[in-house]
Amino acid sequence: MKSYFFFFLTLFFANLHYGQEGPTNIILMIGDGTGLSQITAGMYANGNKTHLESFPVIGLSKTHSSNALVTDSAASGTAMACGVKTLNGVVGISMSNEYRSSILELSKEKDYKTGLIATSSIVHATPASFYANVISRKQYEDIAFQFSISEVDYFIAGGKKHFNRRSDRRNLLKEMTDWEFANNLKGFDASMNSRVGYFTNDDEPLPIREGRKPSLQAATASMLKKLNNDEGAFFLMIEGSQIDWGGHANDLGYITTEFIDFDKAIGEMVQFVEKHPNTLLIVTADHETGGLGLSAGNVKNFTPKGGFVTGGHTASMVPVFAMGVGAETFAGIYENTAIFDKMLAVLNKN
Repeated sequence: MKSYFFFFLTLFFANLHYGQEGPTNIILMIGDGTGLSQITAGMYANGNKTHLESFPVIGLSKTHSSNALVTDSAASGTAMACGVKTLNGVVGISMSNEYRSSILELSKEKDYKTGLIATSSIVHATPASFYANVISRKQYEDIAFQFSISEVDYFIAGGKKHFNRRSDRRNLLKEMTDWEFANNLKGFDASMNSRVGYFTNDDEPLPIREGRKPSLQAATASMLKKLNNDEGAFFLMIEGSQIDWGGHANDLGYITTEFIDFDKAIGEMVQFVEKHPNTLLIVTADHETGGLGLSAGNVKNFTPKGGFVTGGHTASMVPVFAMGVGAETFAGIYENTAIFDKMLAVLNKN
């Protein structure tokens, strides 16, 4: 009964908002490599519960790239960020070699504040899809330079070395004169600068089970304070990057601990939407990794067991969860490029 009540309450606020003038916050959360089996395993490992159960709208996304049924994070990230299918490995560039503007950049044109959070480096394929245009996702130094002149206002992620330990000997951090860089989350929270970054690691952050700090929930809470304190609306992308890495490693424990970290951040966002109904929240994945199948487990303590069919990605569709303004448009089955189209439709109503 409670879930039905929340569903109709969400639609009420969404319809109420559409009848008013005013901006809509857009929050896109991407669990890299997170198919239905990863969600199921993480849910059971979390005591048979996940914050995704509170979402009133669920759809399915087709993840193929332009040249392969099995996508990579660059092509799938570009599809969601920029609305076009492209080749595996390509970031922000269409098949016709056109540099595409991302939903983050289009949001900035409407005076939105913008933020990125990732449990990978900031130059990894998924976050890069929201600000960069490169032929190869491995062009980390080029991606870092494009970030330094990008439309991003706030970030929390790893990858500092790509900015200050470069083959061209440039120190981009010194060139980014309008930025303030925090050494920890406390410093990030305390900064009053209009552009603030926190590099959580010189290279790639640790897995959460090895002590990664901050947690994704803590980073999310801090980012919301920054974005929600500003006038107007915001666009925020949050990636639970290392769920994918657990899939590549065929390590179920790695997957479930990363999913639980991601799920706690989802919970933070659900609470935000309840208090700020002028918000669209989407939770999805770029692709599934590992071909995970859950074949056994203990129902008394919900301990999942399973196996993998590959160390790479698969072509399986992935779920899309939505709540808030325009959430109802995310029901059904559609190409991953439609996620961009649906976000853009909400943005253009402002």
